[in-house]
This record gives sequence, C-alpha cells and structure tokens, in this order.
Amino acid sequence: MLVSEFDYELPSELIAQHPAPQRTASRLLHLDGRSGELRDLRFSELPQLVGPADTLVLNDTRVIKARLAARKTSGGKAEIFVERALDARHALAMMRAGHSPKAGAKFTVGDGVQVIVEGRADDLYRVAFSEDIDGVLERFGAVPLPPYIAHPAAAEDAERYQTVYAAAPGAVAAPTAGLHFTKELIEKIRGKGAAIATVTLHVGVGTFQPVRADRVEEHRMHSERYSIPAETLKSIEGRSVLAVGTTSLRALETWKLTGRAAGESDLFVYPGFRFQVVERLLTNFHLPRSTLLMLACAFGGKDNVLRAYAHAVRERYRFFSYGDAMLIERG
Repeated sequence: MLVSEFDYELPSELIAQHPAPQRTASRLLHLDGRSGELRDLRFSELPQLVGPADTLVLNDTRVIKARLAARKTSGGKAEIFVERALDARHALAMMRAGHSPKAGAKFTVGDGVQVIVEGRADDLYRVAFSEDIDGVLERFGAVPLPPYIAHPAAAEDAERYQTVYAAAPGAVAAPTAGLHFTKELIEKIRGKGAAIATVTLHVGVGTFQPVRADRVEEHRMHSERYSIPAETLKSIEGRSVLAVGTTSLRALETWKLTGRAAGESDLFVYPGFRFQVVERLLTNFHLPRSTLLMLACAFGGKDNVLRAYAHAVRERYRFFSYGDAMLIERG
C-alpha cells in the first residue's frame, strides 16, 4: 500500500490558525462508513447522536509547555522540545541547535537553568536539567503548537489548545477531537444516558513526524504511554464505544490486542486493521499522507473518507488541530 494513496489537495487558507470563537461552534461532518452517506452538522448537535447504549471515551492527557528557548555556550540560539520526562530531572527531547549536539553539550534556559546532553536515544536526545523539569516548563516553556500554525503561542492557545477535561500532564500535542467539548456539552451527553469514561494516552512528538517511507507497511510509529482505568474497561462492556480522538481509539485497541491496560503503544492503524472495541470515532481532519488519515481511512473506508475530505474542502470546512470535526461510523 503506497503512502501516496492517502494524499489530497488542501487550499492553505482552510488550515485553521485559530480556534472557533466558542468550543462547540465548530462544524461536524457525519460519515456513515457502511453506506457512505454524509451529513453536514454542527458540533453542538452531537448529543442528539448518542444514547443509553453508548460509552463516550475521552483522552484526559494534559499538554505540557514542552517548547523551551535555549542558549548555547557560544551564545547562539537553540530550542529544546521536551518529548517526555524520564524522572524529575531527566527527559527525552528534540533539539534544534544548528548542528546536532554531542554528548556533553551544555545549554542554558531562562534565568540560568542548565541543560546537558547525555546522549542519543533514536531520534531524540537524553538531557539532564539542573532543576526539576516540571517547574522549568511551567516558568519558561511555551505551548507546543503544531508546525502548520504560523503564529507564536499566545494566551489564547494556553487555554484553547487544552481540553476542558485535561487532567494528567504529559502530552506534547493536544488530543484535538476533544477541543470541541465544553463541560456543559459533556453533561448534555450524560443526560442522554450515555456513559462517560476516560483513558490517558500522552501524545508524543511522533504525531508531528511525516511518513518518510514510500510504502505504508514500512513506517514505524513512535511509542506513547497509555493507561486505561478499570472503571473504563467496565463501562465499555456490552456497549457501543465512541472514541473521542485517534488517541483514545489507539489506547483501547492496544489494550484489546495486548491484554495490557497500561504501557507503551506503538500501534499503527491503517486499512486492513481489524477493530475490536471502537464502533464510532470522533476526530478532526488530518494532514495528507499522515498516519492519522490512514487510521481514519481504516475506520470508515478509504474511498469513503477521501470522498468526505473532498466534500469538506468544497464546503470550506476548517482543517487540522483548530479546525472542524468528523464523526465516523465504522465501515
């Protein structure tokens, strides 16, 4: 299967640079993967599409201020993008410093925090901080907006690039399907009799990485930490599972495949994958040739999803993290 099969034309003006004025003001494209039928809705209509047989599964990861401006010992500028903390003072990070830094290279962050490169870890660097990482990120870090958002992170982004139910710090990208929810909308869904459950999957830096292989099967996913509470597993028994976001889906399907309710997931979902847990997927519109688009195509049918994307382009939907949403019924 070729990566080029998952391409589509997107006018750049449809890439949302800012969120909608209100979280629930986004549009919602409803795709029935069995019939291929499309319906143009508002996100605020979502409660009308759920009922007592459904369990809505949210990813409660919280985005950390992972992007740090740094200075080299030579005085040059650098950037440290913390992918994950290993302990209080050690982390895996991406580094942008002109030349690839070697073990022992030193950087300064903020008012004198020292960061020393200890070595490579595949595509990342293992780094040591002179102070606790959580405090450094809170004081000097910036919200890690995706590269297709052109403006620097501002106060608006600190609030809106975070779900209202975010609880467990550790993600470097938001589970963007959840950005459309307000607490009031969640209560409306609960009022319809649907169960609300959570998983945690800390979205990693791999979400920004392009697929460099020509063939889909040759791509390898970065692993991401996940955990699923026992009460969530109980709440999905015998019910129709609506996963909010590809991250919730990957956590649930990883559990079903491995039997592990916590650990690391490098699950790569593309057409041909056999879903065992999730019946309905709420997701945003994804980049061409991305693993997330491949997952959506696996779930709703490749022809259906690509046709839905062409419809969304014609109807001027807003794309990517701050854009509109799709509800896909499994094909």
